[in-house]
Amino acid sequence: MFRMPPEWAPHERTWMAWPVPNTTFTGDDLAASRRAWADVARAVRRFEPVTVLVGPAGTDDARALLGPEIEIVEAELDDAWMRDIGPTFVTDGQRLAAVDWVFNGWGAQEWASWGHDSQIARRVADLIDVPVYSSPLVNEGGGIHVDGEGTVLLTETVQLGPERNPGWTKAEVEAEIHRRLGTTKAIWLRRGLTADYPPHGFGTLGHVDIVAAFAGPGTIVAHTQPDPTHPDHEPCARNVAFLRTQTDARGRPLEVVEIEAPTTVRNEEGGWADYSYINHYVCNGGVVLCAFDDPRDDQAAAIFRRLYPGREVVLVDARTIFAGGGGIHCITQQQPRVGA
Repeated sequence: MFRMPPEWAPHERTWMAWPVPNTTFTGDDLAASRRAWADVARAVRRFEPVTVLVGPAGTDDARALLGPEIEIVEAELDDAWMRDIGPTFVTDGQRLAAVDWVFNGWGAQEWASWGHDSQIARRVADLIDVPVYSSPLVNEGGGIHVDGEGTVLLTETVQLGPERNPGWTKAEVEAEIHRRLGTTKAIWLRRGLTADYPPHGFGTLGHVDIVAAFAGPGTIVAHTQPDPTHPDHEPCARNVAFLRTQTDARGRPLEVVEIEAPTTVRNEEGGWADYSYINHYVCNGGVVLCAFDDPRDDQAAAIFRRLYPGREVVLVDARTIFAGGGGIHCITQQQPRVGA
């Protein structure tokens, strides 16, 4: 049976995509975003190989910023969020396969285009010569998080939203998710963070990977917003309270580790900030953690060092990435090591 391993299982490599000119990345923002993506790629490369898909016009720029140790492969792209446009890898322990969800620009949002990006999962699978299992479900990698032992985290406004899967029941969505990921129990959060919805910018309509994530069997890290003036204060408190009533697929009560949002409540444009340490990336021997030049950066890093003993926690400034609509987890996608 194929299943999606947890992120902390050994990786063969990490996949990323290079920012291209579009409604998200324009002018100086494009150059800044490319520098931010390169910072993440180089941080991950300290622990495992990295392959970056780059549009034909961006190869020289990518090579200059990424350096010689990171592999570059040309591919037509619309955007740069590999977690969402790339394949979800699954394995039966000996073989690797790729799940290709339907991608429609995070619910066919008016600022998005996805003609090229909807083909990226299959393109990556072809590059490494693994079979592809196509799903009829509109879904993205940032909309799921697994513990590798049968449990998956989901958000009602993503998989059940009319922008993605109109007419699907919760039972039908769960059945398809379980079929593709090898999971048996879904835990549904009601929604994501405020800035992830219109009219706040380039949002996903509620991806779970900025709100909550497994950090080991039976353990979840959950985003909390201590500032009562922020609109995420109450929803995050409800998420924590709800998760503490839940058990995983093996019947274990969940240990919920609260991680406070940065002290910054407004982003550089003056809107509500959705800065979150939950959107981290676990790789071989390391954890690449979002930083925001904030007093709580060190506090979050200490928590992740406790949760991942033996792994080095590397902080990378993620403010530019968040300005584009995501974080470090959103721009990375792990390829599990087969047989590990």
